[in-house]
Amino acid sequence: MNNALLSLQIIPKTPNGEDVIPYVDRAIEVIQASGVKHQVNALDTTMEGDLQELLDIVQQVNDAVIAYGSPSIISQIKILYAPKGASMDALTEKYRP
Repeated sequence: MNNALLSLQIIPKTPNGEDVIPYVDRAIEVIQASGVKHQVNALDTTMEGDLQELLDIVQQVNDAVIAYGSPSIISQIKILYAPKGASMDALTEKYRP
């Protein structure tokens, strides 16, 4: 059961001050490969699933971005935890045309 929504924004340090977008793209690739329902937004990516699984994905994202060449990363996380169930659609459907 999906019991959590987790929004993740990463702020990677780049080795030579270059653009962070390739590092963010790498992070999104990890999320996409995980198979969890997700939505890429302009400033973060929201995932839906089991809380522990989502936290594990955050760890995988950080590991992948470090492996890509970032010496350090700030990860900003927002979590909605609802043991009876959490859904992006349920929270946003009233705002869709």
